[in-house]
Amino acid sequence: MDYQQAGVDLVNAEEAVRAISSAVRSTYNTQVLSDIGGFGGLYRLGDEGSGILVATTDGVGTKTEVARAAGRWEGIGQDLVAMCIDDLVCTGARPLFFLDYLAVGKNEPSLIATLVTSMATALHSTNTALIGGEIAEHPGTMAPDQIDLAGFAVGLMDPQAAIGVNRVRVGDRVIGLPSPNLRSNGFSLVRAVYTELLDHIRGGVASSEELFRYEQLIEPSVIYAPTVLTLTSNSLLHAASHSTGGGIVHNLARVIPDGLSAHIDASTWEWPKVFTDLMHDGEIPLSEMRSTFNLGIGMALVVDPAHVEAVLSSYPGSIEIGRVGEGTKRAQWS
Repeated sequence: MDYQQAGVDLVNAEEAVRAISSAVRSTYNTQVLSDIGGFGGLYRLGDEGSGILVATTDGVGTKTEVARAAGRWEGIGQDLVAMCIDDLVCTGARPLFFLDYLAVGKNEPSLIATLVTSMATALHSTNTALIGGEIAEHPGTMAPDQIDLAGFAVGLMDPQAAIGVNRVRVGDRVIGLPSPNLRSNGFSLVRAVYTELLDHIRGGVASSEELFRYEQLIEPSVIYAPTVLTLTSNSLLHAASHSTGGGIVHNLARVIPDGLSAHIDASTWEWPKVFTDLMHDGEIPLSEMRSTFNLGIGMALVVDPAHVEAVLSSYPGSIEIGRVGEGTKRAQWS
């Protein structure tokens, strides 16, 4: 099975970006410092050298349907925060505030409280304020127990502390921060593989093995922002890449300059069991696994060789997974 068979057309996704590019760029002014495709949108507040606002937006995606199968909403707010804030810090920005958009089939106050409490707990860890949001009730278009959750984060970047493509050099090392689970990516494919399992969960007839697998799937995302912020403030990072949709290599390519290539050595770590089981159960090709899931590396950090030991010691289980050299492909498996 692959992503397209599960209903996600990545070719159309790329075509959609091309189709909107000119319209998006037509709105830019001289304060806009970024283009489509980065981890965040950059907007300079004043003259050159002024502070820069960075904004990101994302959603939980169809992991909400996995949560819905058993009414397990406690970690979904954390997933949302992780998807937005961990993108934001890949620019070197410090998060300031967050807003959420919550669409529901039926407004159940206890469900709303659970979701927002989950967000608030996660935001505390990044010192980010939840300053607003929207609750939209959509009867007739969503089932009473169905939700969709999206978020919007804004941070402030000191231009002197920015990290990213301009700092990456030949010889830099790539450090992977471990992810024990799927986080909040690739769940359309996950749901297609585990349709029967989720039906059993809904019906209350799941086996002990199925219950264990469900717990693996629903486990909330790790939040890497506090570690990345500390490393950035100590000038230990050249770049950071959040391994969301597209996997490790596709996202890492976003912070590697033309003429260089980050080579990722797949033999340097073992996949967590949830990934090997998913690959086996869904008969998913290796190429599809690599282009869809984080495979146990939730954040990839590009660092100077002199800083490798300091970065490795900053996060338990982190490991050197590659290095930067010359090349035509910005990132690749080796």
